[in-house]
Amino acid sequence: MNIKKRIIELYTVDKYNPLYIEEIMKILDIDKSEQEMLEATLSQMVDDGQLVKTRKGKFALPEILGMFAGRIQGNSKGYGFFIPDNREQDDVFIPPERMNSAMHGDKVLIKLLGRKSPEGLSREGEVINILERANKTIVGTFEREKNFGFVIPDDPRISNDVFVPKDGMGKAQTGYKVVVEVTRWPKRRRNPEGCIIEILGHKDDTGTDILSIIRQFQLPEDFPKRVLNEAKSIPQRVDERQIRDRLDIRNMSLFTIDGEDAKDFDDAVSIEMLPNGNYRLGVHIADVTYYVRENSPIDKEAYRRGTSIYLVDRVIPMLPKELSNGICSLNPNEDRLAITVFMEIDHLGQVVDYTIHESIIRSKARMIYDDVTQLLEAEDLKNVDSDIVEYYAPFLEELKLMEELCKILRRRRHDRGSIDFDIDETKIVLDDKGRPIAIEPEKRGISNRIIEEFMIVCNETIAEYIHWSDMPFIYRIHEDPDSEKVEAFNEFIYNFGYHLKGGRGEQIHPKMFQELLVEIDGRREERIISDVMLRSMQKAIYSPNNVGHFGLASEFYCHFTSPIRRYPDLMIHRIIKAFINGQLNGKEIKILEAKLPEISEHSSKQERVAEEAERETANLKKCEFMLDKIGFEYEGIISGVTNYGLYVELPNMVEGLIRFSTMEDDYYIYDEKHYCAIGEMTRQIYRLGDPINVKVSNVDMYSRNIDFLLAE
Repeated sequence: MNIKKRIIELYTVDKYNPLYIEEIMKILDIDKSEQEMLEATLSQMVDDGQLVKTRKGKFALPEILGMFAGRIQGNSKGYGFFIPDNREQDDVFIPPERMNSAMHGDKVLIKLLGRKSPEGLSREGEVINILERANKTIVGTFEREKNFGFVIPDDPRISNDVFVPKDGMGKAQTGYKVVVEVTRWPKRRRNPEGCIIEILGHKDDTGTDILSIIRQFQLPEDFPKRVLNEAKSIPQRVDERQIRDRLDIRNMSLFTIDGEDAKDFDDAVSIEMLPNGNYRLGVHIADVTYYVRENSPIDKEAYRRGTSIYLVDRVIPMLPKELSNGICSLNPNEDRLAITVFMEIDHLGQVVDYTIHESIIRSKARMIYDDVTQLLEAEDLKNVDSDIVEYYAPFLEELKLMEELCKILRRRRHDRGSIDFDIDETKIVLDDKGRPIAIEPEKRGISNRIIEEFMIVCNETIAEYIHWSDMPFIYRIHEDPDSEKVEAFNEFIYNFGYHLKGGRGEQIHPKMFQELLVEIDGRREERIISDVMLRSMQKAIYSPNNVGHFGLASEFYCHFTSPIRRYPDLMIHRIIKAFINGQLNGKEIKILEAKLPEISEHSSKQERVAEEAERETANLKKCEFMLDKIGFEYEGIISGVTNYGLYVELPNMVEGLIRFSTMEDDYYIYDEKHYCAIGEMTRQIYRLGDPINVKVSNVDMYSRNIDFLLAE
């Protein structure tokens, strides 16, 4: 056991109070020769917020002294919320006067003040130490004065403008988007100071908006030269030497099914009926690890990125295109290396047997979701485009068999309580200049469900296989929701006439939520309740410790099926290949055990960054789409009620705000308990989920906010 682990165990298991370094050495039986290493470890743990060093020079857990480590989530009004590293602890409200120069995203140490926030929502605290600064660079709009300038951050959670002295302005002019490097951090009465390191373009120029978001989230645009050189050196064809000892299934009927715009195909599927009446499902995943060797330049860059990022107008891939769109992509009629999982599944949807192989495959067709859905949902093929019918004719029976199995697997998941949020997503259509011209719901058809179910059962099979093998692994976990949040959600849905089955104190089971989703299916309040339900649950993350997946009601789950675009999948492929080939000895297992927690944490973090960046670009383009809609009237539904107004969602899923200050017919009071607003004189009530007619009154591209008025 390394020194750091021993120290953590000392304080958490043995419950020691503050200790001098000499006392730690004695308890842990650390030799004088190791004192320097111990001092360095303790110092690092203090820097990370894992320990606190008292004025007397003793080391202790922060919690013992009423302190906690975590991140600050800022607010434009100057206050913040402390998000603890320990997810079991509640968030803490930090008033502006207690922020002590902390900014959004900073890692901090806080102490509790022992009182509730003004809103009564959480405990109140004070930042006592900033452990790590998050915003070394800030993206924003530059405003130039005679002898100085300042940058207004794009991120509203950063409440301070950045002061820029004359010698740090460069050629930046008012109205330009810039990247400013912070050279001096804020203090109580002083804003942060910085110098401009990049001018992105005028805020109104085409493309500057998305580029600003890319810089804001520090997304990697281009691959380093050494990575590109390595990628270009990889042969784009499979030769005979590469297929030795692999299962050769190039003659098997298998194919990919993806979106029309997809270019990286990392999964293919096959199906057949066995003589015993069971299904033999094949899931064939690109063998990316054959080309991406551990610790190679490509591997290190893939780890840094963590995931591919799908912005509105572009994809920022995890791997160079030579791999993602080339030799690793399961393009039709081309030999490809793969990891194949064959599963025998009975008519109850149970996997009764499975095998895992390193394989060589050749996809027989590149299928498109919409085409497959048309074919399978058509009552008469005469109503389907003849070109589509002709292309898919050789595979029609297999597709029907896949549909059959899909329904069986879906029913089995439903029976065990798996939660399906069947909410349509939006697709933002851009013209050739990147301007939004349409916002359309992107519906999931039967073809999407086929692939979804097949990938889920494959991921479960792989996770269970490794779990019982007792090997180090990266699981995809979804912890049980917090009981207080569930109770709050139950109070929320009570206003709509619903309740979660099961009383207080009973174990929370996903079936409770599933049954509610069935009950609200097709009702006007469905989307609102589904959104609040999602927010009441934990976020799925990667972890080496398996605690199951609450949302899927699954005991074992992982991400195995997308190694082109997710690093955990890539890592899992390495573990699987090493295990099935007998290459995981004691030394290798220890190495894995040591590094998997860090890989899991980093991958979870990068996933959150990607999701936030994707959401920001979508919000940006939604606002841009509404710019020329001012004065237009729409029927929407109330999607949120606050103490300052009503949020309304339009049919195209664009959301805007009706401020109470603009509702001149009455003075409206926010009823927090019942999630509604009530007119003081008229007693007019506006509830979550109510239909409402609105008029677009203003679109603010800077804040990405849309204002509505009540339509007459």
